Amino acid sequence: MKKTVFYLVLIIGVFSANAQETAKDTTKLWKNGGNFILLFNQSAFNAQWQAGGTSSIAGNLGINYDFNYKKADVLWDTKIIAAYGLTKIKEAAKTAKTDDRLELNSLWGKKANGQWYYSVFFNLKTQMDSGFDKNNIEVSHFFSPAYFQFGPGMLWKKNDNLSINIAPATARLILVDSKYTALGSSFGVLQGKSSRFEFGTSISAYYKLNLMANVSMENRLNLYSNYLDNPQNVDVDYQMNLVMKINKFLSANIALQTIYDDNAVKAVQVREVFGLGVNYGL
Repeated sequence: MKKTVFYLVLIIGVFSANAQETAKDTTKLWKNGGNFILLFNQSAFNAQWQAGGTSSIAGNLGINYDFNYKKADVLWDTKIIAAYGLTKIKEAAKTAKTDDRLELNSLWGKKANGQWYYSVFFNLKTQMDSGFDKNNIEVSHFFSPAYFQFGPGMLWKKNDNLSINIAPATARLILVDSKYTALGSSFGVLQGKSSRFEFGTSISAYYKLNLMANVSMENRLNLYSNYLDNPQNVDVDYQMNLVMKINKFLSANIALQTIYDDNAVKAVQVREVFGLGVNYGL
């Protein structure tokens, strides 16, 4: 837990330092900004409450930050996402993790024609803290698993709120601590191994829209097909973040993520977080 808080504080510090340095440089080339979000959920029942229920408290921290560079026919977009959440149920032995993500997306493009760009992208997805299954057995920890993707392609970008990148020659590397594969495969890495290499097609799309005044929805979709193993089984990662602003600092947030990766588990994984949040622009 102490390490996780340290990572988040370090990330915020890097953002602040970069923002100050960017302000000293030319503002015409660089555009950066993002949000820091704190979500809080709580339910409580006294001993006389007849309908039943268990008191609980939960909190989530989130950072979503963008660095965007544009000069003539060259662009470079980088997004960093960090999120961590805990919940404590009354009388439970320990707190449980409800969210844990650390993601870096970076895409470089050079204009080809119209709204099309030649592109190269890099993506990293991992986590910051240990994860446990329902039997309280550790199944993951920091940088295990870690997913790396890299590849050239073509980017169609209408504006900062709508873009699609198609990379038909994408390399993907999955890293997992070998202790998690001692008895079987883990996150697609085979038993006894600590890594898995894949090569295939990656398609990523981004769409942000305003549903109404003070209500915005951010959508991110990532698809991946591995040429080397069952290319018809497409990995899907969809993330949606709905922000309903109450005022400058308060908002209600809904985060939804669905994942399908048949190498990890042959089922759809769903994560949903809702709460009242403190939203601060960086």
